[in-house]
Amino acid sequence: MIKNQKAKLERQYATLGMMLIAPTVLVFCAVIVYPLVSAIYLSLFDIYTPTLQGEWVGLDNYRELLGKGEFWTSLRNNIIWTVGTLSLQILFGIGMALVLHQNIWFRSLARSLILFPYFVSTVVAVLVWRWLFNDLYGILNHLMMAAGLIDMPIDYLGSMPNAMISVILVGAWKYFPFVVIAVLARLQTIPDALYEAARIDGAGPVARFFDITLPQLRDVLVVIIMLRAIWDFKEFDLIFLLTGGGPVTSTQTLPLLVYKEAFSLNHMGMAAAYAVTMMAVMLVFMIVYIRKTREKEA
Repeated sequence: MIKNQKAKLERQYATLGMMLIAPTVLVFCAVIVYPLVSAIYLSLFDIYTPTLQGEWVGLDNYRELLGKGEFWTSLRNNIIWTVGTLSLQILFGIGMALVLHQNIWFRSLARSLILFPYFVSTVVAVLVWRWLFNDLYGILNHLMMAAGLIDMPIDYLGSMPNAMISVILVGAWKYFPFVVIAVLARLQTIPDALYEAARIDGAGPVARFFDITLPQLRDVLVVIIMLRAIWDFKEFDLIFLLTGGGPVTSTQTLPLLVYKEAFSLNHMGMAAAYAVTMMAVMLVFMIVYIRKTREKEA
């Protein structure tokens, strides 16, 4: 009798658990599983975007994109953009977090203002930077010429490598506050006793940073790098609004190439193939990174 009641109670708990988790599963399927399956399905067809009609081509889209030089150029640009802007975000973010962690008199105001780039609209930020970068009446060229640093205006967005450098700098400026927030939160949990013991042992600021601060930040930096790498790799709006992928295709990344194939060339099937390939590339990099991190921790 007791066993039957226990089994009945376990079934009720199992049913309740399934009911509670069902909404989450439905949302997950609606926003992740269905779009993913649809993209893979579309990538097997040669579809004309305006009518969404086409014919089955199997893996021909993937064979074609792997043979295109534009795909490899966009992938290279994607990696350069991601590595460049992520490196600057980590560098600036840690540096600014260390400054804001100190007991300075304008700390509260600085902590508020540092979030401004991250919260401002991407469209607004890009418009401001385009005015700053303008080669005819931009303030950057004006100040540099007034200081005698240059004789002629620099074309920041219309020539290489200036365009890629400019895009990377704007991306780092826009998103480094995320790193500041995460790192600053972790810095505030590091026990002061560790630093006091290091000072007693004669460790200087640099030694304390590498021996105490950096090891304490390792776990949070792993999460930050993973998240920012994923978000930066799929970044579209900032690059599209800033350069449109130009000059020619010098700053064109895979998300821009997907947009171009889908809505400029009306090749929805090929665009889906590019999108699936981009997801596979991101998945490979993340698996390799996670494995290397776990090996290092072990």
